Amino acid sequence: MAELTISGDTHPILKDDYASEWMGIQVLSVGDGHATVRMTLRQEMLNGFGMAHGGMVFAFGDTAFALACNPAEPDADTITVAAGVDINFLKPAFRGQILTAVATRRASTGRSGLYDIQIYAADPGTASSPAPTPSTTAASHTGAASQPAGAATAADPAVDPAFLPGELIAEFRGRSRTISKK
Repeated sequence: MAELTISGDTHPILKDDYASEWMGIQVLSVGDGHATVRMTLRQEMLNGFGMAHGGMVFAFGDTAFALACNPAEPDADTITVAAGVDINFLKPAFRGQILTAVATRRASTGRSGLYDIQIYAADPGTASSPAPTPSTTAASHTGAASQPAGAATAADPAVDPAFLPGELIAEFRGRSRTISKK
């Protein structure tokens, strides 16, 4: 498991990522093609309706996307960036809730990739802390006993049944492109 703080030791792209630091993003796990991050919604992250500002949810998902796209030991000459993204907001999140984003690479060919990022919200004390394995992202948990059809189940040994990230609030899809650093 990665450190639970933003630092250059967790992942090189976070070394000078002041936006993610300001947001208080914690890295729970990171590996080839996947990442899991968490943060708590603060008052300054809310919109005029008292719910999470869509830009904050997007930026949070974008950090998980970036971590999943870029290896912990980067190539000296290339970086992977977003070629395009879209997000679907499904439910609101509120001050004090804990957001968890789980990013997984779905496809990669040449210099292009496709990533899905699920973003969940849970009240403090209800989200468990173990980081899921990449296959856990197939399960959109809305509670201990509720999963959509086709989701991974506890019968799947790759899924940690103790990981309950809360209710699914957004689906983020990112298309990546590896480019020259220059």
